[in-house]
Amino acid sequence: MRNYCFKALLQKDGWLSPAYVSTDDVGLITYIGSIPQQSIKYNNVDGYAIPGFQNAHSHAFQYAMAGIAEVHQPGAVADDFWSWREAMYKVALTISPDQLESIAAMLYAEMVRHGYTHVAEFHYLHHDKNGRPYANLAEHGERLVAAAHTAGIKITLIPMFYQKGGFGMEPQKHQRRFISPTIDAYNKLLEATNSVVSASSHANYGFGIHSLRAVAPEDIISSLAEIDPSLPVHIHISEQLKEVEDALDYLGKRPVQWLLDSVAVNEQYHLVHATHLGKREIEGITQSGAHVVLCPSTEGNLGDGIFPLTTFQELGGKWSIGTDSHVGLNPLEELRILDYGQRLTTHHRNIFTNAKQGDSASYAIEQSLVSGRAAMSNPVTGYFEKGQPLDAVVYDAGSPLIATSNLKNVLPTIVYSSDSGHCMGTICNGKWIVKNNRHFKAESIVASFDRAIKAIAIR
Repeated sequence: MRNYCFKALLQKDGWLSPAYVSTDDVGLITYIGSIPQQSIKYNNVDGYAIPGFQNAHSHAFQYAMAGIAEVHQPGAVADDFWSWREAMYKVALTISPDQLESIAAMLYAEMVRHGYTHVAEFHYLHHDKNGRPYANLAEHGERLVAAAHTAGIKITLIPMFYQKGGFGMEPQKHQRRFISPTIDAYNKLLEATNSVVSASSHANYGFGIHSLRAVAPEDIISSLAEIDPSLPVHIHISEQLKEVEDALDYLGKRPVQWLLDSVAVNEQYHLVHATHLGKREIEGITQSGAHVVLCPSTEGNLGDGIFPLTTFQELGGKWSIGTDSHVGLNPLEELRILDYGQRLTTHHRNIFTNAKQGDSASYAIEQSLVSGRAAMSNPVTGYFEKGQPLDAVVYDAGSPLIATSNLKNVLPTIVYSSDSGHCMGTICNGKWIVKNNRHFKAESIVASFDRAIKAIAIR
């Protein structure tokens, strides 16, 4: 049992201050209130605790190449998403299961250091380097779950159905590690994934179609018609203008419109990027109850475009954030990039809106938390509740801007003016995983990561 006294704890209706919190042996909250329980000794934490962030979109293996795709040969032709993708394929072909686990553990530890407590792993590196399935079909998935356990983060493992090399195209040779050629092959992978996560208290799973271009239309329709209604459904969609143009040529419709017209899209669905949308598509997403997953640092890095958030929000759209290729790992930075992109295109500052409070920071936290949890198949909408895990990121109350703010201004100061240096640490299941900006397993995780990166020799 652990007992904490935080300077304040964020709830949906505002700060609880002071905040006394107790947990049981597995980290579930047994008491929460502004008055201490009698005969209980509390550990004083001079910090502001907010719910742990939800990272709703991750490709763990891509962390190995974060930052190194920015070096270009003088006079080279224009670089874009599609040329970046070729570089990514080369990395995907080099990584062994041991190396994947080491890379993922380092990535997940860094996520926790920045305040994430749950990650949705959009997983498509399935097979060996020759494209053959492992004896354990979920070999790489099992390594990702193990890495999450090492790092102390919860994981929703989403194995991707990846079948084609593009709209109507056979797979390319450098995509060979991703491919499930049939619905049956993908279902076997999904079953193996279920077995892996069922043995882990920190893991669950979801259903995924990599993209419309990566699976035959008839197989998308058939597989989505049979999914378990309790599973979240994740899919890349409308990320690039070329993708929209190719969909129009091959499917006769824009990607999101085709999906809306072809399957029963509902609140299970999490549409990743959805960057390029028409008004009818925006209306269709919001009316269906589906969510979008926005990855501002990656979308900016790849030159994807800017999501039409203003119109989406006006219609009640729901969104979460992810770090995708992991060029950025700070959730506060993701929120700011998302907000500022809209400010730059609309010339208005009140983009994140909350009809009741007019508080941009509160709105951003609520949207990313609740929709992010839904992406992990977690329906809980309250921030901290009895019977739920104590998962929190704690910001230093002594940081100068925070220390001089009244309670009303603390959250906006954290969201808009803080960085990872102001983070005291991250608590998962009632236990400090990161404290004073250092992960409790930092030495072994870093050493293993260093060996893996040196072995694959890409940096």
